[in-house]
Amino acid sequence: MTGNGDAAADSRSPRETVLVTGGSGFLGGWTVVELLRRKYSVRTTIRDLTRATQVRAMVATEVDPGDRLRFVQADLLKDRGWDEATADADFVLHVASPMPVGEFRGQDVITPAREGTLRVLRAARKAAVKRVVITSSTAAAAPPAGSAGVVSDETIWTDLPPKPIHNYARSKTLAEQDAWAYVRDNGGIELTTVLPNQIQGPVLGHDFSPSVSIIAMMLRGKLPAVPRIGWGIVDVRDVVELHMRAMNSPKAPGQRFIANSDFLWLKDVAQILREELPDKAAKVGTRTLPNFVVRLGGLFNYEMRQLAAGLDDKPLLSAAKAKRVLDWTPRTAREAVVATAHSLIDKGFV
Repeated sequence: MTGNGDAAADSRSPRETVLVTGGSGFLGGWTVVELLRRKYSVRTTIRDLTRATQVRAMVATEVDPGDRLRFVQADLLKDRGWDEATADADFVLHVASPMPVGEFRGQDVITPAREGTLRVLRAARKAAVKRVVITSSTAAAAPPAGSAGVVSDETIWTDLPPKPIHNYARSKTLAEQDAWAYVRDNGGIELTTVLPNQIQGPVLGHDFSPSVSIIAMMLRGKLPAVPRIGWGIVDVRDVVELHMRAMNSPKAPGQRFIANSDFLWLKDVAQILREELPDKAAKVGTRTLPNFVVRLGGLFNYEMRQLAAGLDDKPLLSAAKAKRVLDWTPRTAREAVVATAHSLIDKGFV
């Protein structure tokens, strides 16, 4: 689904080494898979080395890692491990960053995002890494409140009020700004950032993203009615492809690139599932949940409070720069949603 603009660059040195932070995650796992497919040697960080066997098995469902995949224990909040992780690496793809769900539900996500980013950059600079690509988020490129109709692009930085409901967007915005400031003040390293919107797509294992969990809930019948919320959606495989291009293209250093495809309301997602998987999506609800019910639920439930913050909001984001500069063409949001559902069903997660 992407052009061939940087195909030659991708294969120029098949034994180059790339460090991927957070290889156990949804995006990190697919990044490791694609690098191995392209014959790179891959090093990935995980916080607990006991997970290495599980991650290797997850990756092996798509590609044989052979002896080209190695694990290093490193934590975003600790210095230990980062020099080892970056030693002799040609590139770093910094994907790891906590989200306020699961084990980080109600926890501080700002400090690990900011401190972790600087740890990675300091270690990469010390190791003379050629280029670092950081996974930011479109949450770091949102126009000011009341800017209905404004199409956001890479020139926009999110300006957030100091409210806990915005902590994830704050973590991504501040961490990315810290990264650009570090490179500006210290030099010696190339930096590119990729800003994905809501990521869908096939799962490798059970450790998938909260955005995929929404589709899993719908398929299980846990959302009999859907709130009036929506997102721009992008397939995980296309986000990985954009990282590959950001890593290799001579046009990428010093640039931000939004990764986004089409906008879908959650009701649109429900209808797509019912249309494309009629026998397996019978439990998917297509009724609209009234806004007042969502707001009321938000008084007692953290996830509902997050949803309530985005009611009736239709953020518009342009990925024109990635398409123009890096010859990147994503799948449609519909394709991403259907691929997500099929993989959840095929792997027995719903």
